[in-house]
Amino acid sequence: MVSKETVEALRSSPLATEMDDAEVGALARVVELRAYADGAVLVREGEASPTLIVPLTGKIAVVKPDEHGEPNTLHVLGPGDLAGELSFMDGAQRYASMVAAGPVTVLTLDRHRFEELLPTHPVVVYKAMRAIMRVAHRVQRRLSGQMMDMQHYVYRTGAKY
Repeated sequence: MVSKETVEALRSSPLATEMDDAEVGALARVVELRAYADGAVLVREGEASPTLIVPLTGKIAVVKPDEHGEPNTLHVLGPGDLAGELSFMDGAQRYASMVAAGPVTVLTLDRHRFEELLPTHPVVVYKAMRAIMRVAHRVQRRLSGQMMDMQHYVYRTGAKY
């Protein structure tokens, strides 16, 4: 039995943007609602984990050690974002760790459980994948904008720090 809390959480996430109530209910059967305390490691760099993380409340820091081994926050994710969408899709190792930056509530979706929906709910899988690609596209646009900003900075400063 799926909890009402899980259904409502999923409904408020980017995954369910295009879904009707029955589709949300089907997807809710394969997601898990989890809470993490501040500083908890959700995913470690180098892990091969086919799990998509959907932040609902709080923030998740994407952390990678610098050349001295000190943690360096690359980005902070929050509600409306997805975490680990590329590893979810292709099973690749995680590029960075994900650490709770304060109390965090997330939905997790394991790719293997998600794929179980293909025979019975292919439209749910299609709509969820569209949602994942929309978020990935948004990330790509943000990175392209940052690249342009960096190019302009280098051009204006003559590559001086």
